[in-house]
Amino acid sequence: MNTLRRTLLLGAAVSLAGCAALKTLSIEVRSFGQMPAGKTTYAFERLPSQQQPLSRAAEWEALAAPALAKAGLKPAPAGSPPDLIVALGARVSATALSPWDDPLWYRWNAPLYHWRFGMPPHSHPMFIERRYEREVGVLLRDRATGQALWEARASNDGATQGGDGMIAALFEAALADYPKANPQPHEVRVTLP
Repeated sequence: MNTLRRTLLLGAAVSLAGCAALKTLSIEVRSFGQMPAGKTTYAFERLPSQQQPLSRAAEWEALAAPALAKAGLKPAPAGSPPDLIVALGARVSATALSPWDDPLWYRWNAPLYHWRFGMPPHSHPMFIERRYEREVGVLLRDRATGQALWEARASNDGATQGGDGMIAALFEAALADYPKANPQPHEVRVTLP
């Protein structure tokens, strides 16, 4: 019985580790600037395009707030001026890829499939793959002077749009270097909740 119990516990641990690995994202990050000490409060700024009725700016702010808190920043109390102004950006763009974009397209047996069934190579949707590029940007400016102090971009790509959890993870990765900067593209690993 004791051996069976250990085996079940080991199996559960392996399953949980496998699930965690599936939820861990590899995100490319670059950050720039130099952050002076003592600036800890912020307020969001929205560009004119982010003030339009269909803008997702309020959603981005809600998704970025936990990452800002993890970086040691907090919203300015009501009625008091913030130290920093935070501008956010996010985009998800789709790219349709064809197997012929790859010089080794024969690995999908595309010609064999089409010759066998008499279909022109470009007519079957099974050979079109859609990739999504996801990116966020964070800009911190000094409220008093308007000077840009620190900037970061985080991006990754995949087979799905990713949803709000993905955008939140990108904001977390973008702020992982804060308050330091690392302009070289580098990988940050983030685990989705």
